[in-house]
Amino acid sequence: MPSNSNPNIFTVSRLNAEVRMLLENEMGIVWLVGELSNFSAPVSGHWYFSLKDSRAQVKCAMFKGNNRRVTFKPTNGNQVLVKARLSLYEPRGDYQLIIESMQPEGDGRLQQMFDELKMKLAGEGLFAQSLKQALPQNPKCIGVITSKTGAALYDILDVLKRRDPSLPVIVYPTVVQGEEAPFKIAQAIGRANSRNECDILIVGRGGGSLEDLWCFNHEIVARTIASSQIPIVSAVGHEIDVTIADFVADVRAPTPSAAAEIVSRDNSHKDQAITTKQQRLQSAWKHYLSEQKVQLNRLTHQLERQHPRYQLEKQSQRLDDLFARLQRAMRKKTDILHNQMDRTQQRLSFYSPINTLSRHQYSLQQKQDRLIQAIENRLTQNKHQLALRAEKLDTVSPLSTLKRGYSITKDDSGTLITQSKQLHSGQKINTTFSDGIVYSIVK
Repeated sequence: MPSNSNPNIFTVSRLNAEVRMLLENEMGIVWLVGELSNFSAPVSGHWYFSLKDSRAQVKCAMFKGNNRRVTFKPTNGNQVLVKARLSLYEPRGDYQLIIESMQPEGDGRLQQMFDELKMKLAGEGLFAQSLKQALPQNPKCIGVITSKTGAALYDILDVLKRRDPSLPVIVYPTVVQGEEAPFKIAQAIGRANSRNECDILIVGRGGGSLEDLWCFNHEIVARTIASSQIPIVSAVGHEIDVTIADFVADVRAPTPSAAAEIVSRDNSHKDQAITTKQQRLQSAWKHYLSEQKVQLNRLTHQLERQHPRYQLEKQSQRLDDLFARLQRAMRKKTDILHNQMDRTQQRLSFYSPINTLSRHQYSLQQKQDRLIQAIENRLTQNKHQLALRAEKLDTVSPLSTLKRGYSITKDDSGTLITQSKQLHSGQKINTTFSDGIVYSIVK
């Protein structure tokens, strides 16, 4: 059955596209902690790397529109916290993360926890303005929940003493820093509610780092504040410090001293009422902005998935991938051509007329050397044989016989006289001795 006639049979391209849409639409945004590895920053300006832990790793891409906002220089081995959306690189079928933000792990984890709890409580309606309790116009007693040795307590008491010395103050001491602080603060709020001794509670501490103020970002503190029957003014840190307790409290004061001014009355109580309303309006406005920001983020993520930039980012990643593959192919082809050229040069060099002539000259020289050696050997052998034969010849030579005292006699015709009967009177003969010839006539 042809695959195009059966909708249940997928092509590879269609399968990857469906999986990508499923990942992006179902999973949405995720937060992830891991170690950077295989970090790469090609000329396109995008970043490609892997996030890993001791047991697994995942490929990631961070496009230049997002990585420009990173405030540190990432290197392999960094522990980071990233905000990302799941996706799939269709050409290779690789599951990957598209990174939207990156922070060092420490501060980033706290900020992530802050944002997650903020969104969670906002979704439950704990920041709703309708839940805020109005502060009494003429409080009869003020409760303060903070450290009994902290500067915040002395600032609050100084302001209350200056503005309304007759206003009673009850301090519910607690630790405001460390692992036990959230539970101690919640217990102090519960104790103040059970005693029901005061009209308003100030909950807070002086300034500090994000870690120092973290107990006021704890869920148990937020829920305890939200369930308090006594109106609570949050007074944590300095004006720039914002905590979850500020969003849940009925009123947020920028500093502990400002909280004391909000709850106390003086000749400027009308101005104070205006300030209180401004604070409530500001808190409501911040809450509204927070909700709108959450909605904007959600719509932004939906829009990004349909935005041309998203398609351009995917194509840009594919372009980087193809460019890398092209470079590898070109290097491989170049290496092959270099090897072929080297082999051709070696063969050409081997068959070169100069090298051929050199080899022939060398061969001729070897043959000439061998011929000379053979001639010399042959001459030596011939000399030796000649010497042997000369020695043998010398042993049978007449001259040798003559030297031993013998002589040779011949007639005029050169006939050898070996018997006396060959001689006759008047015959001329010559006798050869070892040292000469004697001519004589037979008588």
